Amino acid sequence: MRLPGRYDGVARPIVTYGSNPVLHRPCTEVTVFDRALRHLVLDMFASMAAADGVGLAANQIGVDARVFVIECPDADGEDVLGYVVNPALTILDPVGDEPAAEVTEEGCLSVPGPYAELERAFRARVDGVDVNGQPTSIEATGMAARCLQHEVDHLNGLVYVDLLSEELRERLLAEAAGPEGELPA
Repeated sequence: MRLPGRYDGVARPIVTYGSNPVLHRPCTEVTVFDRALRHLVLDMFASMAAADGVGLAANQIGVDARVFVIECPDADGEDVLGYVVNPALTILDPVGDEPAAEVTEEGCLSVPGPYAELERAFRARVDGVDVNGQPTSIEATGMAARCLQHEVDHLNGLVYVDLLSEELRERLLAEAAGPEGELPA
């Protein structure tokens, strides 16, 4: 679902891994569709753009709400742009000669810096509603499908490093923290 003026919001700081409990628990379903929700989505687009990201979940800016935004290329290089409130993820079967899944590098604004290879479904869809409570969905392939899965994971309280081995997760969190250890682990 497109949102006119999507970059008219205010960029908010990104919550980093371990710094705020909202990043590590399932987000609350949105039940009020008002001006504040529209402003949240606008702020999320602005925050994503300011952080040079391709997707952002509400809890990544400290908001406990099942909302995400995306602007990410699909398998054909076409940008998938939109947002979904209260998304439900469906992993879709491959079409034609598409792979069912692919392993590629994945990163996260909440774990700034490092990337790790992670297997994700090649094709996915999210169904939910827009800021007016009307049904909407996004179906995507490739990196955009990975982004849909990544953002729904966030809304379920999971960060991509949580899906990795403990050893790799600890190494990536230490790398993201940097020499001064400014990222909480």
